Amino acid sequence: MQVQKLSDLYKNWAELEQHRNSWHNQTLEHLFARDSNRGLRYRVSAAGLELDYAKNHLTDETLKHLLSIARQADLPGAIKRLLGGAHVNNTEDRPALHSALRHIGAPITAEHQQVEETLTRMAQLVTAVHSGSWTGYTGAAITDVVNIGIGGSDLGPRMVTKALSPFHTGHVRVHFVANIDGAEITDLLKQLNPATSLFIVASKSFSTQETLENSLSAKAWMLAGGASQGDLAKHFVAISSRVDTAVSFGIAAENVYPIWDWVGGRYSLWSAIGLPIAMAIGMDNFNQLRAGAHAMDTHFAEAPLEKNLPVLMGLIMFWYSNFFGATTQAVLPYAYHLQLLPNYLQQLEMESNGKSVTKTGIPVDYPTGAIVWGTEGTNGQHSFHQLLHQGTTLIPVDFIATLRSHSPLKHQHRLLFANCVAQSQALLTGRNLQLTAKELLNQGANPIEIERLAVHKVHPGNRPSNTIVMDLLTPHSLGALIAAYEHKVYTLGVLLNINSFDQWGVELGKLLGNHVNIALETTDVPGDWDSSTAELIRRFGVANES
Repeated sequence: MQVQKLSDLYKNWAELEQHRNSWHNQTLEHLFARDSNRGLRYRVSAAGLELDYAKNHLTDETLKHLLSIARQADLPGAIKRLLGGAHVNNTEDRPALHSALRHIGAPITAEHQQVEETLTRMAQLVTAVHSGSWTGYTGAAITDVVNIGIGGSDLGPRMVTKALSPFHTGHVRVHFVANIDGAEITDLLKQLNPATSLFIVASKSFSTQETLENSLSAKAWMLAGGASQGDLAKHFVAISSRVDTAVSFGIAAENVYPIWDWVGGRYSLWSAIGLPIAMAIGMDNFNQLRAGAHAMDTHFAEAPLEKNLPVLMGLIMFWYSNFFGATTQAVLPYAYHLQLLPNYLQQLEMESNGKSVTKTGIPVDYPTGAIVWGTEGTNGQHSFHQLLHQGTTLIPVDFIATLRSHSPLKHQHRLLFANCVAQSQALLTGRNLQLTAKELLNQGANPIEIERLAVHKVHPGNRPSNTIVMDLLTPHSLGALIAAYEHKVYTLGVLLNINSFDQWGVELGKLLGNHVNIALETTDVPGDWDSSTAELIRRFGVANES
């Protein structure tokens, strides 16, 4: 069977492999010792962000080889095709025009015109709710807005709404429900008043199982609370392409906001899917979020590859995945409000690049999507950082930090930033046996204790990281950060010759989930199912016998 090899795609692959071997004889610490300006040379700025990538296993020669691969993959042309509306999603024959959602300026295409019209309608709704002119069935103003969605209709808006907490207007409280587990919506509804709650049902098809079930539960709760069927239009709006289905649910046609096929779910927070964001922070700040992303789009389109922030992020991870065996990457925001960013990036990267065939359907023999994970600092330092520093797995790290904080506790922000910088420094330098022994001696340990403990306290060092810095976490800087990661993912997709915009891998589980649910309802288990699945269904049935 034909298999795609990267060595067949790139003519300098053997040279790059040979260059990789040279890293057995040098360390990051040696690179800094030889080049006092390394920290200044290996950094790039764009749209209010600064990427310090000096603490990576890179030299000018490495970058020359990686940039050659980018040009052989026609990355400049691929960027133009993405932003120009070409059908880069070849399996679904669609463009991926999320950049059109944050286009700033006069509309230049039909898609831009549709976006502007939708933004105007969103602004009208946000104003009506914030001003109190939109009222519930008792005539009371809305106090709580609940977004019901899942995947791209939940992760992006939820992450941004949390991240921009300092910019919440206070007009309404915004909540999110995603899980099919009824515990989530049950717990939330206990805190709300039906008369003052507005639900946003976010589903392109208006048939996604989790979203539909949670919406039906919210509808039943509303009716039980005193609303009539006719009152539902005052308490539900929808973001969907299925106006007819939304109307049948009880949502007024004028309160259905569009989502288009040329927008993938994980790239959609800039569209009407971002309505809960706008409800929380207002339309002016929502438009600043879009403006930050647009600034990064412009940089991605115009900056040369060697100074292109998202391109460099992609090239660095390509280097570690294919030449250092790295299968995972940690994203560690040292900003409490960015605590949901790793969750959001999991979908962005793993759903986009978790593929095993090329764009033309040929099986690949190389790693594609990395496992992305992390949490906000400094929490991680007291859990998984042990593995980062002394474990045997190479894990490239992205540290994210802000120079200033919205918190009035400036001394704590100084400590937070110090910890971020110190963690990247510790990964770089480590601590060798000789230094460890000397430290133990200075602490009063005797020779026997030193011999016993020193080896356990050694940190190998020579472990890579990026540091992304912004002045302050604002709608603009957050928009730029998200767009940078979007374009990093696309860069990797181009280099790996895969389609970053389909997600067929989520379909099988959905299909089988429906089949299993039928078996649970009817106790009719097909004879050709595996014995593990059959036994799990039997046990559920026994536990729920009435």
